[in-house]
Amino acid sequence: MNGDPHGDLTPALLGWLQELATAKHGKWMRRALEGLLRLSQTDLERLDWKIIAGAIQDMEQGFRVFQPYRRVRKIALFGSARLGTDAPDYQLAVEFARRIAEQGFMVMTGAGGGIMQAGNAGAGAAHSFGLNIQLPFEQSSNVFISDSPRLIDFKYFFTRKLFFIRETDAVCAFPGGFGTQDEVFEALTLCQNGRCPPIPIVLLDHPGSTYWHAWATYVREYFWRTHLISPQDMELYTITDSVAVACETIRQFYRVYHSSRYVQDYLVLRLRQGLSEAVVAELNAEFQDIITTGEIEQRSAFPEELGDETGDLPRLAFRFNQREHGRLYQLIRRVNELAGGDNAHPERR
Repeated sequence: MNGDPHGDLTPALLGWLQELATAKHGKWMRRALEGLLRLSQTDLERLDWKIIAGAIQDMEQGFRVFQPYRRVRKIALFGSARLGTDAPDYQLAVEFARRIAEQGFMVMTGAGGGIMQAGNAGAGAAHSFGLNIQLPFEQSSNVFISDSPRLIDFKYFFTRKLFFIRETDAVCAFPGGFGTQDEVFEALTLCQNGRCPPIPIVLLDHPGSTYWHAWATYVREYFWRTHLISPQDMELYTITDSVAVACETIRQFYRVYHSSRYVQDYLVLRLRQGLSEAVVAELNAEFQDIITTGEIEQRSAFPEELGDETGDLPRLAFRFNQREHGRLYQLIRRVNELAGGDNAHPERR
């Protein structure tokens, strides 16, 4: 291997291949490796391989930075990069980030100026992540996150957006341009289609602003009234001009509901506390329309969930029709409303 700058790669690969059969997630590692091997046998161009290598490097960075915080609840904060520190929405974002961090959440921003800077300033460096994107203009890291080990420089928007959605437990969006609208519609689309777990999406304006209400009017007129979305899809977001309401909307979403996953053909909602038989019966009566067969049942963890960090939590399990995700949001809110107690917040993921 003399003269080979990657000479140490061969023994590392050989050792990894030997361990693959017994590795905890060896099945998925093997599938990733097989995909690369198949691609290597096709006539890809240099640019294709640059995209593959860049995407993998982006994901490597993202997974490494977030891994120690994978059980900490986080909020994705979106908004314009062009607002100055004296803008009302900038000040509102500082206040929101400060208050949500005081509740124990961490804040993720795009690491740039404007609303992103406000989010990192309000939360503080110790409670912030910065997901920067490499651009020829506008996007250098703000001073509140630039020296943080939780700053990630992404090459591609698609990998950056992947980590925003994968890691977040809620979205709070402030007024912004094309980028902000893209991020909000991406989150709404994934929640509408069930491609990400249910999360609260809050659209926050400063008092007196009509930005998000005008947006909502457009959605109603051109999406809902023309039957391009269902009425329940408007349950996916909350519009407010109050920081207190924004923080409470997020807190209440996780008051009893913890998280969800599919097991066999059941949607499983993990809860922070059990429900009474009367509450479960009320949920069945109210939400029978989104159940394909059977009913909502309260139960312990499925065998497939044993060993999971949530294994000791009670669950609701039912066969969800996987279409009406707005109604699923209504179900989660009803669970939080009907259950007694007031759990401290936020719990770990």
